[in-house]
Amino acid sequence: MQRDKFFKEIENLQHPNETLVKTHCSYCGMQCGMNLRVDTRSNKIIGVEPRYDWPVNVGKMCPKGVTAYQQTNHDDRILKPLIRDDKSLKGTTKGFREASWDEAYDLIATNFQKLQQAYGKDSLSVFSGVSMTNEKCYLTGKFARVALGTRYIDYNGRFCMSSAAGGFLRSFGVDRGSTLPWTDLHETDCLFIAGSNTAECHPTSMFRVWHVQERGGYLIVADPRETPIARRADVHLDLRPGTDLALANGILNLLIENGHVDEEFVNNHTNGFEETKELVKQFTPEYTSEITGVAPEKIIRAAEIYGKAPNAVVMFARGIEQQHKGVDNVSAYTNMALITGKIGRPKSGVATFTGQGNGQGGREHGQKSDLLPGYRKLTNPQHVKEVCEFWGITEEEMPQPGVSAYEMFELMDQKVIRGLYLLCSNPAVSAPNSNFVRKALKDLDFMVCSDFYLSESAEFADVILPAVTWSEDEGTVTNLEGRIIKINKAQEPLGESKPDWQIQVELAERLGRGKYFSHLKTAKDVADEFRAATKGGYADYSGATWDKIEKQDGVFWPCKSEDDEGTPHMFLDKKFYHPDGKAKICALPYRPPAEEPDEEYPLRLTTGRVVYHYLSGNQTRRIQFLRDMCPEPYIEIHPETAAKYDIEHEELVRLYTRRGEAMFKVKIIEAIRKDTVFVPYHFGHDQSINLLTNPALDPISRMPEFKACAAQIEKSIKKVH
Repeated sequence: MQRDKFFKEIENLQHPNETLVKTHCSYCGMQCGMNLRVDTRSNKIIGVEPRYDWPVNVGKMCPKGVTAYQQTNHDDRILKPLIRDDKSLKGTTKGFREASWDEAYDLIATNFQKLQQAYGKDSLSVFSGVSMTNEKCYLTGKFARVALGTRYIDYNGRFCMSSAAGGFLRSFGVDRGSTLPWTDLHETDCLFIAGSNTAECHPTSMFRVWHVQERGGYLIVADPRETPIARRADVHLDLRPGTDLALANGILNLLIENGHVDEEFVNNHTNGFEETKELVKQFTPEYTSEITGVAPEKIIRAAEIYGKAPNAVVMFARGIEQQHKGVDNVSAYTNMALITGKIGRPKSGVATFTGQGNGQGGREHGQKSDLLPGYRKLTNPQHVKEVCEFWGITEEEMPQPGVSAYEMFELMDQKVIRGLYLLCSNPAVSAPNSNFVRKALKDLDFMVCSDFYLSESAEFADVILPAVTWSEDEGTVTNLEGRIIKINKAQEPLGESKPDWQIQVELAERLGRGKYFSHLKTAKDVADEFRAATKGGYADYSGATWDKIEKQDGVFWPCKSEDDEGTPHMFLDKKFYHPDGKAKICALPYRPPAEEPDEEYPLRLTTGRVVYHYLSGNQTRRIQFLRDMCPEPYIEIHPETAAKYDIEHEELVRLYTRRGEAMFKVKIIEAIRKDTVFVPYHFGHDQSINLLTNPALDPISRMPEFKACAAQIEKSIKKVH
């Protein structure tokens, strides 16, 4: 109580000329609580304070969070619409001039209508992102299908959370990123974390991890690198990139052999156990070790710890998901919870570390190529009928499902798609095989980009629309727990910038579809329509009012009415979302990475984040402190590998794969496998590691294989000074 009083007193200390606006961070799925400090004289954001009353981060913030406020009033903000007068300069920051909103809208409407008249409605496409509010994500899906009438919409969550979604849907029949609230992690007995550099990617969750160990619990980490969290693990499963499916099957085999199966739960609440049991028999510790490179004794110890733990949580992130078998990896690790019955109760379950701020909500409400609001499916006639009735369009007017993100770029290259409306995303950096993607963008007949900075992708646009930052608008997002939270407006939009929902309402009017959008005058109007649109869907947000979110410290979906307090723990009634109410234990044969090392490309390349940057770096590379801490990418190489290639620390080397090459400064480090190299992915232009990554797609999620491909390095004749 004394501690709480102290923190409350700290929060109440403020300058007489400033006010505090309660909100959440703009970056990862933790969505840490913060107070933005606003100068009442200038009405501008001047700083930030952590919120000690927020149950997820309890006053803790990472380097990105404490500097997030600096993006709003940054000198690089786009303050007026920009129109490109010189198409020969596409792919550069040159050739733009400032314009009025009217001129920009007229140019967009004219070109969009010309393309659709000449080539059909599906000649246009929308590519969006999940760092937006739920309301903006919802309206973007409606805009694509109702205002433009195109089937081609997808989003950058395809490169982030789509495999988790596919795995959860297959195993549980529903996709919610965590089956339990984050506050339960304190009380569990074992954390099994696969493919997550948690200490750098979600650092404000680490105090919960340490608390488990301090209480006598265990930490198991599966990762090719000895990351900070792996160094603290009781068992570090240092597997080869792309071999997670074999590792999960090997642990599953040991759990079955050693009697850790919850037979009552398996018999009454699951299907597929016998088939899976038979399949994983071949994955002995020795066989699993041959595939993964992990010592058999480590595999045995990990299975023993997890199996004996009274409560345990299996957690994972992009390391297992960004593979061409990412969905199988997710279902395979989920199998561990299902056969042991460690799910559907407090302190036990399955969770994924969401990468983007609204990675959960952003994929539920219509940005994904085959989904409609409330996680309804475009392939389900009843779902289509419900949404058409809500929107006031005929079922014939509803476009068919489109294709995934990378496949949209392939259609651009084939001239099937000729126009693009891009918002809240930077695929010129974040997409795999980036040289191909950049060419596809450059060859478009017409491209519109909505952003608050001139990103690498915006350089290919014909028109750039100035959007607002997260602190200049309001709405909801859904964090990594499945908790719906409220983002509050702290400052009026800078210059002539506008929120994306307003841009879409105004564009719809220019396109002759205003009657479906013109009633939306405020963010609250969009929020009320959005909640109503989700009613009856799997992801039902209809009862999550802004008042309830404030009162309850967020609302976990599903929340089906104003009397419903939400669902912090999924499956407490042991009923899953498949038609028979049972979960599916999946028998999953092992598949190797799409590219295995060979004589020409003998190394394994993997990618990931650093603590100082976020996604493509479009925001964080502009913040001075973050740029100073990590100004450029680098390549991590084991000392023995470096010696083999006669490479020295901080020397410049050429890294190449079958898709391209790039130059990186060497960081010699023992905390990586000898057969593996690592490069962070937050950098643009010729420093982007995604110039080299493999676009091989998961057959279910259509996730590219960012995390494993064959590579080679060689010394450069250039010297680093």
